[in-house]
Parts: sequence; structure tokens; C-alpha cells
Amino acid sequence: MCISSVLLYNILIYLFTIKVSSLTLLQAKDIVEVKDKNGWYPPNSTWITDLSEVVDGSGVHGFIFNGSALPEDVQYGEYNFCNMPHVRAAEYQKVSKEFELVYVEVIHRHHKRTPYAHNTFPKESYDWSCSDTALFTYGIPLNPGKEYDAQTYWNITTSQTNAFAPTGFNGSCQFPQITNAGLEDSWQHGKDLFGVYYDLLGFLPNTPDDTILFRVTNNVITSQVAGMVVDAMYPSHTGRFPLQIQPPSIDSLEPSYSCNPASRLYSNYSVGSNDSAWLEHIKQSAPLFKALDSISGVSPTSAEWHQSWDHYFDNLSARQCHSKPLPCNLVQSDACITGQQAEAVYRLGQYEYSFIHRGAPQSLLAATPSYGVYIAELVQNIRDVVHGVSKIKYRHNVAHDGSLSRLLSILQVDVMVWPGMGSEVVFEVFRKRDSSSDAFIRVLWGGRIMRSSVPHIGLLDMVPLETLLGYFESLVGDKAEKVVKLCAVST
Repeated sequence: MCISSVLLYNILIYLFTIKVSSLTLLQAKDIVEVKDKNGWYPPNSTWITDLSEVVDGSGVHGFIFNGSALPEDVQYGEYNFCNMPHVRAAEYQKVSKEFELVYVEVIHRHHKRTPYAHNTFPKESYDWSCSDTALFTYGIPLNPGKEYDAQTYWNITTSQTNAFAPTGFNGSCQFPQITNAGLEDSWQHGKDLFGVYYDLLGFLPNTPDDTILFRVTNNVITSQVAGMVVDAMYPSHTGRFPLQIQPPSIDSLEPSYSCNPASRLYSNYSVGSNDSAWLEHIKQSAPLFKALDSISGVSPTSAEWHQSWDHYFDNLSARQCHSKPLPCNLVQSDACITGQQAEAVYRLGQYEYSFIHRGAPQSLLAATPSYGVYIAELVQNIRDVVHGVSKIKYRHNVAHDGSLSRLLSILQVDVMVWPGMGSEVVFEVFRKRDSSSDAFIRVLWGGRIMRSSVPHIGLLDMVPLETLLGYFESLVGDKAEKVVKLCAVST
């Protein structure tokens, strides 16, 4: 029998009040202090959290889903799922000259791509070609003799002899892969970051050295993005450039390490659960599911397609981000998904991400163990720089929406949205020029200063460093020791 959401929630609450070093219970007054300072705080109420507005409303409240470029009358910084705002020189706010920037860590979602194969319809009504993009896959000896590998790349083809028709889109793309337009967005992202941290602030080196580090996940699309970002930042660099990556079984950036209690908790209050709060929006949006199924050919009995709006969201947004038409029925060509129906899907997707990662009281307890290892790594990276142990001054992580959403959940961002393509969080660490001990941190989300719902953190603008690091460590422990304990819990 699957452990109930309430029981698992209570177990995790209990474990959060344990001193990992001694495994003794905190005193009652300490438990109250932990709950007050580090408990879950709900996000702000917006249209995204209003189920009646999401289901019965119209439009997308200024959000953009139809391309990387903003309309002429839209100011940079507005939510654009296809190409989210990030740090740029034009909008960047410098801090006072009394502070010196000593460390930057960037984590951002890959840029726009084709949909995942499992999010395509059983048979798509048109092809999707990626003939303008080459996906390289080859190895080169780092200390070669006379042998050098050719720069081979994948060229997707379908043999006429192969009688098995592919599902989803025909064409020359991988599903997923970063598209040509997504690669261009990635390059611009790197150029904009370099425009701030080198051109504007003089912080980055002018050529790659051992003070900068790039990291990717085991999903190849993050490497496709990283290559463009690096080229934009250092276009004259002709040497090989390493991308740090962790083993797939323990990768903390994606994340892919096993943490069954966190997985069970998510599954007990969100996607696939019988939780009444989750099922309510599925029930209210059932007519939309029925209408889209009749056009897409998706089986109404498919549990995967109907336990959340993730599949339809990815399918439709990927098309519209690449200026492709919304799909029509294969038999009845005039029966097509409308723009209004697509907008309803996007509203529901925003609602789901907000509920899963911020709106549900269980969200912090689920996110902490599932993304706590990266948080512990982030804390250690910062401490190593502040204490003079590390000379790395810039780390850049290319990750996924699941990475950013969990990070935002732990930071308890005040307004949660679905982290769109290229979504970015930047941690900037400063030190007072006349003091070696006073350190401060600023967190930028989408190029703007982030606001947390946690009262003692609030606006993350030059917050004393130990305030944020102390908050992180109270949740995950030193070197993620609390995460290890939490993930080891069995039913």
C-alpha cells in the first residue's frame, strides 16, 4: 500500500526537527524556531493561483508563447516562455562602489527545443525538419598521436525499406533537441552575460582560465546549449573546453539521484495523485481534455496525458515557440486546436507548476531532499570562495525546468511560474572593499532581484551572506547530510 501524503508529510516534518549530528530531538522551543524561520510560506495570490480564473478565464495575462522576440510594445523582462528574460547590461543594476563582486553562480534552463517524443501526438499532421542544425557526437583523444576524429554529426533519416513508421513527427529532428533558433537564443544569452560580467563589471577573464567552470546534466540538450554560451562568451577561444558533469545515477543538477521519500511525496499530492486539491483542476478542465483528444488522436484513456497538462503544454508551446501552426485532426482537416484552447492549456500549466512547487504546503518538504544536494554544493562553492579555498569565481550550470522549479521552491519565490526556456537564476556574492569579513549576496531571477516569501529573507538584495546560507543549511545540512538522511527513509 502506498504511504499516504499526510503520513509522509508528518514523517518529514519529524525528521526536519532532528539534529543530524546526534539524532536527538530538538527541544520544543527549538522546534518552534525552526518552523517559524524555515517553514513553508505560501506564494502571493495572483491569477496563476486562482483556479476559477485559470479554468474559466481567457488569454494569458501578458505572458508570451509565440516566439523568442518580444513584440515592439512589450518591455524586456516580461514573461516569455520561449525565451525568458535574463541578466543584460541594459537592465543590470550595479551595487554601490563600496562592494566588490567576488563570486557568481548561474543556473539556467536550456533554450527552446523540439518537444520530447512522449509529448508528441500518436501521428502528427506535419513534419518537423532540423536540417539547419548539426548535432555533433564524436570523441577526440586529449593527447593524440597522428589520429584525429572527424567532426561527425547526426543526420536523422527514415529508410523507405523500414516498414515501421515513426510515431509523432516525421522529419530530421531528434525529440528533443535544441533547435537552430534555440541555439541562437543560447548564444545571445552567453553574449548578454559576458556583456555584464566582463564588459560592464570587468569581473570575468578575457580568455578562459581556471577561474571559470561550466557544468551540464546528462541530457545532451544542456551540452548543446553550453557550447553556444561558451562560444558567445569566448569566440576567439579555439582550444577544447571542458564541461563538468556528474555520473547519471547521482547527478544533483538535473537532479537524478534517488530519493524515494521526495518522489512519494510529490506523487501523493500532485501528478498522478488522488489528492482532492490536485484532482479539482483536472476535473474542472475535463471538457478541454475531451476537445483536444478529439483533434490530437490521443486516447482518452491515456493516464499519462490526463493526470496533468504537461504533455499538451509541451506539445503546443514547442510549436508556437517555433512559429509552427497549431495542429489539426488528421481526418477532419478543418478541426484544429484553436489559439484560445492553447491559451487555456498554458494557464493550466502555470497553475500546476505553481501548485506543485509553491502552492502546496508539502512543496518545500518535497523540494528540499530532491534538490538539496545541489543546494549544499552551492553553499560549499560560496564558502570556498569566501574563505579563500577556491579560486573559481564564475560557475555556470545549464539545467532543466525541473531543476529551476525545485530551486525556486526552496528559495520560496513569491510568485511561482513555469520556468520557461532560458530561465535563469544568478547568485552574486559581494564583499565590502574595506572589510574581509562582511559578505553579502544578491539573487537575480529573470534579470531582476528575487523576492522570497520567507520573512527573514524577503527581497534578496545584498542580504548578509550567512542569512541565506544559514537558511539553506538548516534545510539540507552540512554537505547535504540531512538530505542523505531524508532520502534514506523507507515506508
